[in-house]
Amino acid sequence: MSQLPSLFCLGQLVITVNAKDQLDPDDVLACLTRHSQGDWGDLSEEDRQENERSLNHGFRLLSVYNDRDGTKLWIITEADRSSTCVLLPEDY
Repeated sequence: MSQLPSLFCLGQLVITVNAKDQLDPDDVLACLTRHSQGDWGDLSEEDRQENERSLNHGFRLLSVYNDRDGTKLWIITEADRSSTCVLLPEDY
């Protein structure tokens, strides 16, 4: 199975201590891959449309996923694509 190309640069990858302590690294990698390919996870239709606008106009991108244990995680790529952060909602 071939992997889809990334739609944008993730920049420097960072993860909060809380997220690192609670999430399985394989789940984090899978979610980062989905995020980079434009699979925004569990977003509302309005938020999905906002991400599509953000892709075209260089704004911040947000994805929401759940790991294998049901823990919700967010992935945020900054507008300038210099960095992408994996965090739990309570870390924001």
